Amino acid sequence: MKIGDKLRQARLRKNMTQEEVSEKIFVSRQSISNWENNKTYPDIGNVIALSDLYEISLDELLKGSDSFMKHLEESTDLVKSNKKLIGIIILALLTMIIIALFTEFMPERLNMVAIFTLSIILTGLIYSEIIKRF
Repeated sequence: MKIGDKLRQARLRKNMTQEEVSEKIFVSRQSISNWENNKTYPDIGNVIALSDLYEISLDELLKGSDSFMKHLEESTDLVKSNKKLIGIIILALLTMIIIALFTEFMPERLNMVAIFTLSIILTGLIYSEIIKRF
């Protein structure tokens, strides 16, 4: 059984609406709906809050939900996440070095535009990787 189905059953056993649950754990009602319809997964903090609210063990809630366990493994794999971030930073540095080496062959205006554009793109990539962690 998927985690969304387990969450819906647990909420119904407690005779609670999605709105009531959302108010108790401080998320939107749409988040509860998305979790129960298996569109998205709650983060580990919300799973713990739901477990407490519904008075069911984490073990009971999570066992048998292979897709959620896979999601949890992927979202908490810091080594993989750090490797990707380090890779982007190394790519940015190498690109800057290459541009610096070829600056004497490019007109000054084009050189500045290229460096500015590249720095904006790479900063965005780095920030997006950092934001994904939260």
